Amino acid sequence: MKTKIKTLVLGALCFGASSCTHNFEEINKNPNLIDQISPGTLVNEIIYNMAANNVTNHYNVNCQLMQVQLPYPAYYGGVQRYQILETTGDSQWNAAYRWAKNVDEMRQSAEAEGANNYLAIALTLNAWIYSNLTDTFGDIPFTEASKAEEGIIQAAYDKQEAIYPQLLADLETANSLYDHDVDMVFGTDILFGNSSELWQKFTNSLRLRLLLRVSDVRPTAYEELKAILNDPAGNPIIAQASESAILQVTGITPNLSPWSRPLDFSNQHAVGEFFIETLNALEDPRRPFYVGKARRETIDIGYKGIPSGYDNENFNYSPSYMNNQQVVPPMIIPILTYAEVEFIQAELAQKGHWNDGETHFKEGIRAAIERWTKTALSASYFEQELAQYDGTLERIMLHKYLALYFTDNQQWAEQRRTGYPILPTTSAMLNDGKLPSRLLYPSLQPVYNPANYEAAAAGMGGDDINSKVWWDIH
Repeated sequence: MKTKIKTLVLGALCFGASSCTHNFEEINKNPNLIDQISPGTLVNEIIYNMAANNVTNHYNVNCQLMQVQLPYPAYYGGVQRYQILETTGDSQWNAAYRWAKNVDEMRQSAEAEGANNYLAIALTLNAWIYSNLTDTFGDIPFTEASKAEEGIIQAAYDKQEAIYPQLLADLETANSLYDHDVDMVFGTDILFGNSSELWQKFTNSLRLRLLLRVSDVRPTAYEELKAILNDPAGNPIIAQASESAILQVTGITPNLSPWSRPLDFSNQHAVGEFFIETLNALEDPRRPFYVGKARRETIDIGYKGIPSGYDNENFNYSPSYMNNQQVVPPMIIPILTYAEVEFIQAELAQKGHWNDGETHFKEGIRAAIERWTKTALSASYFEQELAQYDGTLERIMLHKYLALYFTDNQQWAEQRRTGYPILPTTSAMLNDGKLPSRLLYPSLQPVYNPANYEAAAAGMGGDDINSKVWWDIH
């Protein structure tokens, strides 16, 4: 197979080896390392770089929009006040297209080698990257993306309602490709250690996420969801915490924390009042893992945050700042967890499409908490009113919101899909206090791809933060 690698990488076996002295960014600068790839050459770099980029965007964008954390002191503007700039989404856009190109190279190599397990993984990674991208921006280059070598320099934008069916079809194909009798021999992947069984469960769990995401606009979505859940042999899903798609960041080069200076995670970053007061109401054991204690002069006043979008108030306390130990290796970057799968099933049951809503609700809470505390959750937790299953979507989504902490833009996506949790607003918020529905296209798009950009913007109702993505009908 003849390939032209635009982003060159170190082999998969380099992960975890102390002799690997260069990080991914340094590796990617050498255009002469590889002229031929195996199906496994790119997988670890794709996983690491996308996961690292996603979690930093989660912190800088999602967490401000969803009132988890906010820069403090910062008395005007910012994402927490719904000030969205053309540069706000640059990091996600650029990383997604950079690594989607590598996924395409991986797919081509897997097809050439007849390596079906790697082909399934490539389809899964592609769906993971593009679903996050289209959920954030709406219509995006997809069919013609990464086709410069074929002469397509200015890619047309695809409608989101055309992208999603293709991603779902690709995931269904991926599920059918896995062959657990064939070893994955091209290095060891850093997500599942070459377990094709776990990769298949990730594939199908991602199908669940995406089908639920579009369930209000795809008439067949609920039947498709039930078909997956009713066939665990043919469509295995993540069924216990140990099967979660969570990147374990070891701190051994090149598998390093996305925060080279942990202080950047905590210095002048206070916890949002809505997030911490929800945890306070639950006496939640995750609090010390997320934040430190607030103080008034020399007195410890417990866990206390700052209202998102505060209006130049002078607070008489030093708030709880984010605990930077979360980003000191060994650390985790959740991609798709057992807790999320349980909350998906709880919602399906609440809507009458599945069974045992309360059981799935409680199991989702338990898994989300124990992921951080590493300690069995006491049964007394569920005796609290706010932790009890009351049969409402609002209660399920509140706990799903807590469970999706550190998981790319999933909190924001789920709030747009369902309207929950209901977030407080302040008079200092811009955009009339309305949560943005999408990010703006990067500023280079109207410069270098003007005709396609303008057509996409017009089709979205304008390149505007209030132009809703396809599945957001609330």
